[in-house]
Amino acid sequence: MTTSIRTRTLGFNTRVSWTDSAGPAAGLRDGIALYRAAEELGYQAGWAYQRHFDHYLSSPLPFFAAVGQHTSRIRLGSAVLPMRYQDPILLAEAAGTTDLLVDGRLDLALATGSTALWDPVFGPVADDPRTEARRRLARFVAAVAGEALHTVDGEGQGAPIGTEVRVTPHSPGLRSRLRRGAAGLDSAVDAARLGLGLITGTVLHDLEPGETFPEYQARIIEAYRTTWRATHDSEPPPVAVAASILPGTTPELRETYAAYDLQRRTEGMAASRPEGALTPVIGAAPRGGVVISPVHHGDPDRVAATVATDPGLAAADEIVLFLPPAFALPANTRLITDLARHVAPALGWSPA
Repeated sequence: MTTSIRTRTLGFNTRVSWTDSAGPAAGLRDGIALYRAAEELGYQAGWAYQRHFDHYLSSPLPFFAAVGQHTSRIRLGSAVLPMRYQDPILLAEAAGTTDLLVDGRLDLALATGSTALWDPVFGPVADDPRTEARRRLARFVAAVAGEALHTVDGEGQGAPIGTEVRVTPHSPGLRSRLRRGAAGLDSAVDAARLGLGLITGTVLHDLEPGETFPEYQARIIEAYRTTWRATHDSEPPPVAVAASILPGTTPELRETYAAYDLQRRTEGMAASRPEGALTPVIGAAPRGGVVISPVHHGDPDRVAATVATDPGLAAADEIVLFLPPAFALPANTRLITDLARHVAPALGWSPA
């Protein structure tokens, strides 16, 4: 039985990658060109992934400020910023500045799940990484909301005693555009309680025995919406879901996408790396309860049919196309074009 589609908007997710031979400047310019192409196609959002110390975008906010000067409508989203490695006040200042520069088009998706992978670089924390990330998230949300962070209580603090210190510049609408990236049910419920939007993607954990990835994703979204309504007595904000949706409009493309699907299923998150990129520390196939999303590929009609019956995607308000990290600008442009022209309209999407 076909599941009804709730999709209202369309986005994409890019790592803004580069190769050793081309270099980072070319990769960043290609990233801007991709956003411009997506806006011309009518995409409502473009999300960029943050990854440190590799061949991918490490600092999304200055990148978004640059993209904002070349576009006028498309939303610019981070998916996701790990709060364990952020200074919440400096990030709030940079986010406010960026949002004002791009005319209120910034969406920030944040995460509190973290390993201690980069503790030797960013420095250890007193608590475990997740507890520290939650503390920093709360501090950041308060700062973006314009709350007083400190009251001057002595001389030499740069302002008269009694002055309430708030982050500047303040962008009034940014607080309503903060989201939580959730790879599990608990994070989604927590996001609803905190009044944050939700984006969930291509990696999930803590599935029930026998539960499929799409079934669990749908359950996460339902738990988020139920918790939001109970906590805030209002309708929840739109939910975004990232997915691998690869419509092949030629035999060559279908072969390429099938090869990517095989690589994704056998190598997990280590699949599809640009030339010179590091091999992820997780190794090959996912372990420890982590599950990778399915890849929807084939001819456009087949892809549209499988997406329409995917419970997680059917529950989403925004479908976000996850672009294979090793794809260069021509391949990415072709993919976002084919999705917009041959699949997304069948899912109830209309271009901006």
